[in-house]
Amino acid sequence: MKVLIVDDEKLIRDVIKEYCLGSNYDVIEAENGIDAIDKAKDADMIVMDIMMPKMDGFSAYKIIKEKYNTPTIILSARSEEYDILAGFDLGIDDYMTKPFSPKELIARINAVMKRYKGEEETFIYKDLKVDFLGHAAYINEKELLLTPKEYDLLVYFINNKGIALSREQLLNKIWNYDYIGNDRTIDTHIKMLRNNLGKYRDLITTVRGMGYKFDIQE
Repeated sequence: MKVLIVDDEKLIRDVIKEYCLGSNYDVIEAENGIDAIDKAKDADMIVMDIMMPKMDGFSAYKIIKEKYNTPTIILSARSEEYDILAGFDLGIDDYMTKPFSPKELIARINAVMKRYKGEEETFIYKDLKVDFLGHAAYINEKELLLTPKEYDLLVYFINNKGIALSREQLLNKIWNYDYIGNDRTIDTHIKMLRNNLGKYRDLITTVRGMGYKFDIQE
């Protein structure tokens, strides 16, 4: 699998490249948006900065998306809510802000790739089972009475386990960008989902000042 790293700072590209190679990903590099458009045809995943010379990341992504359905993570120093929501509105898969943890970036790359590959049909943790094909969740073979949004939240958490997810990201991925909601919408549904998970409620942990994480102690 080839990861296209798009950033005008060579040091950042080198760091990401080292961790990608260590995780058995091949690497392609681009230093600006125009270069990225040319090289996107060979990529299975794109990690792209926004602020770059010649063409910014958002503009490059719009053009790439018209040609290829390549999963994309934006990695940028721009951390304003407006920029993050704008990215999700364009259709990106994830957004990370700089400074960043290379290990967390690799975890996010793995999670996005897994969603695109769609390999797993079920998730099992002890006697908690989620049947993705059957669109149902069970504890000790008893089906949980989840609302559609609670189920979607649970699946999204599972597909991104170990990754801290912001409330804005959850709103955009589960309710879509055009939904007019707020933090209370997320918090209320998380509370209901936790109640339905019963003894497994603590798998959904609160990340103070950000959002939530599906945290399994392997």
